[in-house]
Amino acid sequence: MKYVLVSGGVMSGIGKGIIASSTGLLLKTLGLKVTSIKIDPYLNIDAGTMAPTEHGEVFVLDDGGEVDLDLGNYERYLNITLTRNNNITTGKMMKIVSEKERKGDYLGRTVQVVPHLTDLIQDTIQNVAQVPVDDTKETPDICIIELGGTVGDIESASHIEAMRQLRRRAGKGNFLHIHVCPIILSHGEQKTKPTQQAIRDVRSAGLKPHLIACRCETKLETTTTDKIAMYCQVEPEQVIAVHDLPLTYQVPALLEGQGLVASLRKVLRLDALDIRQEYQKRGAAIWNQWQEITSSNINPSQSVKIALVGKYTSLHDAYLSVIKSLEHASMACGRKLELLWVDASLLEDDARQNSPTEHYKAWHDVTSANGILVPGGFGTRGTEGMVGAAKHARENKIPYLGICLGMQLAVIEYARNVCGFSQAGSEEVDKSAPERVVIFMPEGDKNNMGGTMRLGLRETHFQLGSEWSKLRTLYGKSMSKRVLTNGRAHSPTSPPLSATTDTEAPIILERHRHRYEVNPDYVERLAAKGLSFVAKDDKGERMEIIELADHPWYVGVQFHPEYLSRVLEPSKPYLGFVAASSGLLPQMMAKVKGSKVLEMVNGSETKVPILNGARDFIL
Repeated sequence: MKYVLVSGGVMSGIGKGIIASSTGLLLKTLGLKVTSIKIDPYLNIDAGTMAPTEHGEVFVLDDGGEVDLDLGNYERYLNITLTRNNNITTGKMMKIVSEKERKGDYLGRTVQVVPHLTDLIQDTIQNVAQVPVDDTKETPDICIIELGGTVGDIESASHIEAMRQLRRRAGKGNFLHIHVCPIILSHGEQKTKPTQQAIRDVRSAGLKPHLIACRCETKLETTTTDKIAMYCQVEPEQVIAVHDLPLTYQVPALLEGQGLVASLRKVLRLDALDIRQEYQKRGAAIWNQWQEITSSNINPSQSVKIALVGKYTSLHDAYLSVIKSLEHASMACGRKLELLWVDASLLEDDARQNSPTEHYKAWHDVTSANGILVPGGFGTRGTEGMVGAAKHARENKIPYLGICLGMQLAVIEYARNVCGFSQAGSEEVDKSAPERVVIFMPEGDKNNMGGTMRLGLRETHFQLGSEWSKLRTLYGKSMSKRVLTNGRAHSPTSPPLSATTDTEAPIILERHRHRYEVNPDYVERLAAKGLSFVAKDDKGERMEIIELADHPWYVGVQFHPEYLSRVLEPSKPYLGFVAASSGLLPQMMAKVKGSKVLEMVNGSETKVPILNGARDFIL
């Protein structure tokens, strides 16, 4: 096993995750099998209980793991499926060490950070790196390790020591270290002192980076590169410039253009590996496709304006996967994404009195948007503003997509304003609401917060009579491994499907994260007034998708489709939403052909035509 470590200096949040993912993609284009691990130095067991406004989005995996958002980057760039074990935290490691000590596994020895904790970190990395993560089902060749936080932090010390030892354990030619540092601009001058100090810090910790990745707003000047090389005692070709780009998906090409692949080949001795020809061909096809998509010039006049009405808009990383899914769909539609950030609480009546300027600005953004998206969230703040946005979209025939909470609030809005349940509400917002259209799931745990939601990959089944559904059409023509077509062959131990399930419809596999659900007691009455619950869970008890037949695009989903959206395979709900917002839904539905990713796996080298502004290769 070969390892690539990506660490950072000076400060966090400088793009280590994108650089790690881009490096993995470049290795994959060579035909190598790549996996990824993220190390987070915090004491939390996982990211599940962390506030989005503090740490960004909580990303959910197939196995229900609630992990750091960077694992989403790995999956999106590398088209792999990770598990909760791919996210190592200090809290998780210390819990294991403590449990082993209580069991007597250390035979009475004094338990210490070195060697017991550092050995566990290394053993965990080596074991997780062996787990297959892609469609080949084969052991990966290379593991990308991203070390969160900043070298020099007290909380990172045990992980840094573990990485120093892992380099020795892996052996020469099996370990490459990239250290990411910011280049500060002061009065237009690129300052290198922070980078020089960061390299001194990481070397004093026992690590010696092979490459220095310099994050900067503008292109790195030659004099700056030479200065870093001289004072950090490296060659100029070991200094990589990573400046700001219009799309983060262009970073792999930027790194490739500066000889990163050559450096990887040299240090990791990749030419000595026996890479199967079919994998090399697939890697080359993926790279060609990636470059064609990310380098295409999208006409600025051909834009789509989306209002994102949420609770955590003060930190955009709280909706990172949502943003990426919108970008994937926009690229597929040949449109430039213009995202309007709307704080849902500013849409409410209280804001009209207390913050009138912000209130009218927020409503202006909503009313001027081509589409309205209400993403997931928790708690009461801003929920009435989201209900108002859903109402505006429904009444004015503006494309709407509700995710998780966004679906639940769309149901509440419909119950109030169409069905006459004027006091309809959610148990999450008001436990004493007279008409609780949204309730706490019966099997839920009200005492423990961590890992107790309905999490992970689950089946969603379209119901009889849903053939008209636009979303069903998009899913129905997909060749994705996440969509099972022509029904499902049940084993004797499989539970029987609901009698209302359309066994000829596609079965959707999407990831979930929620504690509340639509109250089944209200479903028939809502449906009688035109709100169609077009898809449910395998038992037919839990509502998964709502849709309005007489609307250009009014869709709500209980799951989180953004977790499975990919650059080369956009999420179907997001694709349909953006296409409808762009006026391209009929063309997109007519052109849906199957996943280009699957075609590339099979060795196809079909070119990608652009037809009527929408790309023809997706889905």
